[in-house]
Amino acid sequence: MKSALAILFVLIALIPCFGQENEPVVVDSLEVVIDEEILAKEDSTNFSTYAIASSVEFIPGDDRPAVIRDRLSCIEKNIPLHYNDRIHSFINYFTVRDREYTRMVIRRKRLYFPVFEKYLSHYGLPDELKYLSIIESGLNPKAISRARAVGLWQFMYATGRHYNLKADWYIDERMDPEKSTDAACRYLRDLYGMFNDWELALAAYNAGPGNVKKAIRRSGYKKTFWEIYPHLPRETRSYVPQFVAMIYTMNYLEEHNFIDAENEMPMPYDTLHVNSYLHLETFANLTGVCLEDIQKLNPSILRNALPDATKTHVLKIPSIAIEQLQENRLAILDSASKVGKKELEVLARNTEGSTYGRDRIIYRVKSGDVLGSIALRHKVRVEDIKKWNNLTSNTIHVGQSLTIWINPQAQSTSTASVAPPKPVQPIPVPDSKTYVVQAGDTLWGISKKFEGLTIEKIKELNKLSDSKIQPGQTLIISL
Repeated sequence: MKSALAILFVLIALIPCFGQENEPVVVDSLEVVIDEEILAKEDSTNFSTYAIASSVEFIPGDDRPAVIRDRLSCIEKNIPLHYNDRIHSFINYFTVRDREYTRMVIRRKRLYFPVFEKYLSHYGLPDELKYLSIIESGLNPKAISRARAVGLWQFMYATGRHYNLKADWYIDERMDPEKSTDAACRYLRDLYGMFNDWELALAAYNAGPGNVKKAIRRSGYKKTFWEIYPHLPRETRSYVPQFVAMIYTMNYLEEHNFIDAENEMPMPYDTLHVNSYLHLETFANLTGVCLEDIQKLNPSILRNALPDATKTHVLKIPSIAIEQLQENRLAILDSASKVGKKELEVLARNTEGSTYGRDRIIYRVKSGDVLGSIALRHKVRVEDIKKWNNLTSNTIHVGQSLTIWINPQAQSTSTASVAPPKPVQPIPVPDSKTYVVQAGDTLWGISKKFEGLTIEKIKELNKLSDSKIQPGQTLIISL
């Protein structure tokens, strides 16, 4: 799985009570990424001295290699906890250099560790895997990486969809602690079944199984993480050592002067089954609770509203809301079913990249296709196609499968997944002697739009030395 691969995630502030949409914030410029180059600049043998000299806080703890190695051997269970300089450096990072990050995850662990432990036990997986979410997201259910991985377990859209995590304009189940943990356990189970090695499975969770298999081939078919280490992506080389270091840190908190205080505790809640539109702020006002509390209990709800649905949504509500709800249930639900509904539906249908009210099809790229022509054919935006398929550029290849969400009314004319499109017919040269390049255009595609025009002719008229063109560029197409 492609995650932010960051040690420190910014604490995403929850939306203030009564007011704004409960949308996730992308972790971006404030991320602190710890990689080989950063650690290489530090002398791992002098961290304790550094801490005493630079901080008023005394940090006890024997960090001699023999001590760390022995402690790791004492807590090792199903997943190997090797000791080396790289892991030692990360241990010192968590216990000395960035103690605030460690304190943050200590505060949050009681919110999520019981959920992780329940599902890990259900699937028969090592309990130590509960620490992986710390490396992925800092135990932040609304974390979003630069690569658009989402939630406690940092699922990309396609991987999440494969494990039945639905994501639309209103709800992103990758942010649901229960559902995403269940999916993460199934994914980790599948990766272990693929490699039969937990360190390689963890590496594959981070970089994808394809990259791990490639590293195995390049290493001469070696079989362990540390043997294929030099051939892995840079982020992945840091990923497993971070995981081992975090297991050590969370098991030896007292030895490093971490006081387990001021923990965030789960909020008492009840559940409400909803199968129609519900405006959360109105519901909060009428039941006497804070909208922020409902948001904390339901991080997967993006817009402070639940949509009309064919299936029932299970809404967690603070227990103190039950008394008001029991007394005035019909009136409260009726009022909350009307506020802002039309406005949100209009916004949902017109927001860039939204899948609300659309039907999903799979389009297989054919020879001559470009994103611009595919988008035009299905009446969607190029940027939407890129978002739905996690594309970072306009490059596509023949045979590639693309997910496209089309408007129902356009489906009758967008049957590309069933029958091939009609070939583009050449048209007469218009009065204009120039053509403005559109997103996704190629010289080949432009030449087919005008009768008698060839790629060579375009290049000759515009004195082009190659076939590179840019959107907005004006090309001469006739003299």
